[in-house]
Amino acid sequence: MPPPNLPPLPPPPPFFWGETPEEQYYASQGVRNSKTHFQTPYNTKIFTQSWLPLDQNQPIKGSIFMTHGYGSDSNWCFQKICIAYAKWGYAVFAADLIGHGGSDGLHGYIGDMDKAAATSLSYFVSVRKSDEYKDLPAFLFGESMGGLITMLMYFQSDHDTWTGLIFSSPLFVTPEAMTPSKLHLTMYGLLFGLADTWAAMPDARMVAKAIRDVEKLKIIAVNPKRYTGKPRVGTMREVVRVTNYVQNNFEKVKIPFLVAHGTSDGLACHSGSEMLYEKALTAKEDKALKLYEGYYHSLIQGEPDDAVELVLADMKAWIDEKTKKFGPK
Repeated sequence: MPPPNLPPLPPPPPFFWGETPEEQYYASQGVRNSKTHFQTPYNTKIFTQSWLPLDQNQPIKGSIFMTHGYGSDSNWCFQKICIAYAKWGYAVFAADLIGHGGSDGLHGYIGDMDKAAATSLSYFVSVRKSDEYKDLPAFLFGESMGGLITMLMYFQSDHDTWTGLIFSSPLFVTPEAMTPSKLHLTMYGLLFGLADTWAAMPDARMVAKAIRDVEKLKIIAVNPKRYTGKPRVGTMREVVRVTNYVQNNFEKVKIPFLVAHGTSDGLACHSGSEMLYEKALTAKEDKALKLYEGYYHSLIQGEPDDAVELVLADMKAWIDEKTKKFGPK
């Protein structure tokens, strides 16, 4: 069962970890961070960040390009994932989706997921093809709805762009309670797009269904940039469209991938991850499905510490093995 409803929460701290200055905190984690805005080819700017090992002389194993989930952003608890990979010796890059965090767009609205994917992809590819990283293994990482959009990025990419894919609780199949009714979508569709940005879809209290650790839920809930309104019509329309699309195109996946999912996920059915594993044409030895019994949706940000350590250990073992196997060009 999801955690109980939370009492009124205090104002958020400056950072998810508290009040320690950013540079000091990152140094304590063994990483360095940078932030910038990237001008995309689509007349939009997106907020981007990078995390690299603190020791600038440490060889970089590969690059990871990460995409957060619905209503989230790269500047709060999602950083836990980014920092972990950077501590393992990878160069990590993340971009806030359009309509999220520090990127352009109406808050909480993604009216065209193909364009949202292409927008983030334009930044990721610019880094991936740079002299510093072009010869290193490169992976796309997506969490929740970010996993769905990451799959679109893979479909939009040249065949030799990425070494592998990593998915954490990807939104490939929505639970029945989370799926917008055809009646709602048809009714709003009759307004010829006028309702597309309306925050009018039923709200199923997403955050409470994502986090098993109540103390971590309190931290995530006070993210000042988290979208807390009802789902917007266009965003949910796109979720329905794109989940159907990727389910019918899993056989196009031919590169190594790891998909991790909790069996008690209330926001994204683990059956979607199982479907990907079964249908993808990736060589059997290069694809992996990790199901975690009783885990909720947010495997790294919202589970108890011992559970998080298990998930991260599995991810590290997989990416280190694939990086060694496929190595620098």
